[in-house]
Amino acid sequence: MNILEYENYQEKILHGNPLFPYITYLCSIPLDFPYVPIHWHDEMELIYIKKGTGIINVDFTQHTVSAGTIALILPGQLHSIEQFENESMEYENIIFHPNMLISKKTDTCNTDFFLPLLSGNVSVPLLYTPDSPHYHEIAACIDANDEISKTNPTGYQLFIKSQLFMFFFILFHKCSSREPQKKNYKSLEKMKLILKYIENNYMNKITIEDIAQEVGLSQSHFMKYFKNTMGTSFIEYLNEYRLTMASRLLLSSDSSILAIAEEVGFENLSYFNRTFKKRFGQTPREYRKLQNPSE
Repeated sequence: MNILEYENYQEKILHGNPLFPYITYLCSIPLDFPYVPIHWHDEMELIYIKKGTGIINVDFTQHTVSAGTIALILPGQLHSIEQFENESMEYENIIFHPNMLISKKTDTCNTDFFLPLLSGNVSVPLLYTPDSPHYHEIAACIDANDEISKTNPTGYQLFIKSQLFMFFFILFHKCSSREPQKKNYKSLEKMKLILKYIENNYMNKITIEDIAQEVGLSQSHFMKYFKNTMGTSFIEYLNEYRLTMASRLLLSSDSSILAIAEEVGFENLSYFNRTFKKRFGQTPREYRKLQNPSE
């Protein structure tokens, strides 16, 4: 189960398909899950906070967000969503592929706007709050798409694309900057490679030697790099990722706890139970029962 499959557990307003890659999830933290692990993908993502307060991390920078905030995540950006202290947060997660807006035949929309944005030569703000300039124009585009997605009348795809174009018109016309984004691209690319490896292999046995070799580092250099970049050890992060996936499977499947432990990469059931209880304050069985009281 990769991160997109993980996200697919959320309620869908609109079912995306290869011919129209636009989809919206309704999510709640911590009701649906404690947090979304750091990950990246080739799609654009809008995170639209509806209620409460939470934390969004983008390229290792933490942002506290609250009701009304809209975050634009560009393809390839490392990002995660988590709970802020004891607060809860409800949000829309809107994911769409930029290819649905980029013409197959080169035109000025591509060369002057979308390609410079995707390459980092043009920058737009990450966050838009209710007191930001042009916020209401920006939010209106998303609200309009949410509204039409309730009924999906004939031609709704044209309407949704038109609002996305309007959204980016506002950003490019009123909010963009020609100053290149200041990032440590080499470090980000290396971490993206590591995280994608974890995402694709967490269910299997992964050693420090395996992952270090994958990114061309010595074991000691890798452990130091990961700790300095992520603020936690590789083993702690891997266990946290596996536990998050296990928590989702406990609620979304009827598989036994042993089967789930094995599916997410824990070879020892007692170790899984201890680690899970330390992370969530409940045993896997208690977690499943309390989260699904009708079960």
